[in-house]
Amino acid sequence: MRLLNFCVVILLIVATAYVYEIKFEATLRTTRVIEMRSEVRRERDAVASYRAEWARLENPGRLEILRRRHLDIRPPELWQFDTFDALPERPMEIIAPPAASPSASVNDNPDMEMPTGSIPAGSELR
Repeated sequence: MRLLNFCVVILLIVATAYVYEIKFEATLRTTRVIEMRSEVRRERDAVASYRAEWARLENPGRLEILRRRHLDIRPPELWQFDTFDALPERPMEIIAPPAASPSASVNDNPDMEMPTGSIPAGSELR
């Protein structure tokens, strides 16, 4: 009977240590999750801050002030424009027909397994 009591006490001590280990691991993982959530929150705040800064820098009113200060751009004058009739004719471009017919056979293209143009299974995009 004493041996049974001794085994039960040892079993309870081992079970208690195992439960403590599980609790410690759960606490550690919870701490990691909380840290990751706060890091994600900081990153989201940083992204929002960068977007707000980008919107401020991209403001048309601000860009107009900078243009006036740093660039010597004047509005176009009427003499700078011309009519379409005064433009030279575009030269005719002659396009040669393709050498092969549009319907290629499997023998013409040995790399393809299927002549349908679909991507065969297992092949990577190039």
